Amino acid sequence: MRQNTQGIFFVLLAYVSWGVLPLFWKQLDSVPATDILAHRILWSSVFMLILCLLLKRDYLRKYFSNRKTLGKLFITGVLVSINWGVFIYAVNTEQVIETSLGYFINPLVSIVLGMVFLGEKMNKTQILAFLLAMAGVAYLTINYGHFPWIAIVLAFSFGVYGLLKKTMSLDSMSALAVETTLLAPLSIGYLILGTSEAGASFITQPNSIILLLILAGVVTALPLYWFGIATGKMPLYSIGFFQYIAPTISLFLGIYLFHETFSPTHAVAFSFIWAGLALYIGDMMIKLRK
Repeated sequence: MRQNTQGIFFVLLAYVSWGVLPLFWKQLDSVPATDILAHRILWSSVFMLILCLLLKRDYLRKYFSNRKTLGKLFITGVLVSINWGVFIYAVNTEQVIETSLGYFINPLVSIVLGMVFLGEKMNKTQILAFLLAMAGVAYLTINYGHFPWIAIVLAFSFGVYGLLKKTMSLDSMSALAVETTLLAPLSIGYLILGTSEAGASFITQPNSIILLLILAGVVTALPLYWFGIATGKMPLYSIGFFQYIAPTISLFLGIYLFHETFSPTHAVAFSFIWAGLALYIGDMMIKLRK
């Protein structure tokens, strides 16, 4: 019971942190999203390597010395970077509600990916849940006037990322350290040679912005560290029930703090998706009872 209570504390800490992350990126809206992404990768690499060394994770040498593992981690690193970049872009262009939509869809996308690539079977309830979510996306596309590409890219990039990581069975913290380290040279090259629309070079930024850019690595690594603690103290199926905290917080931030438009079209689309999630959670609870 004590272990489970500690697990709940850390999983709440992780998902609440991910939910309020748009507040952090909003402080950097004067910096182009590509610059922020480059700094996030670079400082995440630095912080994750330090964290792994302090916690004496012995996987780093093993992963860096295996070419096959390095190749896979480079691919997953690209996928998570796409996810990070689109998320930052969405927050800084006042589209937080659409990021919330993406992460509500993500669990259902993961079910389909598991079925297609891992041979996992979907029952009728899960199929109906996925169809309801896709109906919501279709309704939003038809009635809102544009395809919700941000939500779809976020859902599928993170879904494929999770699929690949599941097949690799690696330590999550060490793997992220390697992923970001492999991409760090590209980030450094971009920051040195690249041109940004706002002329935002690291050296010419105010001290407050420089500090926030460095902290991007910390806000990336800490929730993952807390999540890792939680997975060791409570069952994985229990953690699944907490995954909707983050997109729910982001949705409320988008509506009530950032004053983004939540139209009747949004309400109908989200209702379809929430209905699908309700079926998904209900099906999960029935399985757990059995």
